[in-house]
Amino acid sequence: MGNGAKAQQKRERNAKDTKVAKSQLKSNVKAMDIQCQICKSTFLKTTRAPQLTEHAVNKHSKTITECFPTYEAAK
Repeated sequence: MGNGAKAQQKRERNAKDTKVAKSQLKSNVKAMDIQCQICKSTFLKTTRAPQLTEHAVNKHSKTITECFPTYEAAK
């Protein structure tokens, strides 16, 4: 058996072990639950109140309840 055959066998063995990479883009889009009622920007459901307050104040000069009336802080 020559080196070419060994190289081919090694490629075949390695091809079996490779896993297909999965993208998280679709799941990230589904997780965009929080939406600003003024500009319709979406935020991940894991976004916390300080980030939403910062958005409301900096972008719209409003409070968090005016921009995100359905947002409930996790207790």
